[in-house]
Amino acid sequence: MPTTSRRNFIRLAAAATALASTSVRALAADRVIKVGTLKLIHGITPYFYEKFTPAGFKIEVIPFESPTDGKNAVVTGSVDFGIFGLAAATLGGANGEPVVVVGAACNRGMAVVAGKDSGINSIKDLKGKKVAIWPGSTQEVVILDRLSAEGMTIKDIEAVRVSFSDMAPALARGDIAAYVGAEPAAGISLANGVGKIVEYPYSTPTGSLNMVLSTRRELIEKDPELIRTLLKIHRKASEFAMGDRDAFTAMAMQKLGQQRPSIEQAAPNVELTWNIDDLFLKQAQYYGSQMLAKKQIRQLPDYTTFIDPSFVKAISAS
Repeated sequence: MPTTSRRNFIRLAAAATALASTSVRALAADRVIKVGTLKLIHGITPYFYEKFTPAGFKIEVIPFESPTDGKNAVVTGSVDFGIFGLAAATLGGANGEPVVVVGAACNRGMAVVAGKDSGINSIKDLKGKKVAIWPGSTQEVVILDRLSAEGMTIKDIEAVRVSFSDMAPALARGDIAAYVGAEPAAGISLANGVGKIVEYPYSTPTGSLNMVLSTRRELIEKDPELIRTLLKIHRKASEFAMGDRDAFTAMAMQKLGQQRPSIEQAAPNVELTWNIDDLFLKQAQYYGSQMLAKKQIRQLPDYTTFIDPSFVKAISAS
């Protein structure tokens, strides 16, 4: 082959190889994983996902205001995965919706907060007081359980519906005497000197179990490898955020728009997690029994399918 023709051949071959490589990357980059999460400090994990996402995938995080919105987005396919409270997931499972819990997301993150000068120092002191609660939340079932342990019911307090993000401002305005909230609300109330912790309500058999990572049944059946991929990302992101408090605080400030003092007050009350172990299963089933006893659901979910620990077990061994 003449020298000039050989050079042209080499250039064409190199160009073809580069084009093929570029095409492969472009095709792979088209796989976007949509993850919904709540606007809470213990819903911050997905914002670390990109750091641990393998080539060929991209993460799109969609924030939600309420657990029900997050659960509905998973069920309808608006997002591939969702992080929200166990209550919303249990409600969906009990109603026969195709929501499946495939991982844990966080423990703790709850607090009963009262005005600093309210004179409220215990759960019993809430009697007759106006208390903000978000209906359908994990916190609602927990506070009902705590009231029962103190010989009280929801009728002993004046429960008012307030979203998590509005609880700290409502306490500061004096609209309510206390709230059963989610971080960083408690951190905000502590940092601005308005509130005090009545208790972190983890003494019930539910323990500190709070939010879960879920997907829908169809996605598990059609693309189990995607579930494994996301759970590996989720595990690495959770462990990173728990190991690097500065990064955790900085991300929470950026995504939640809160000042450092509030986030630093809230951070110790947050434990980002990923694993489903025997304790998780026991606490989750107890929690479901409480929802049934309080007539928040008409039947228990089928726990043999509603919670699927097989994926976290697989990545635990890897």
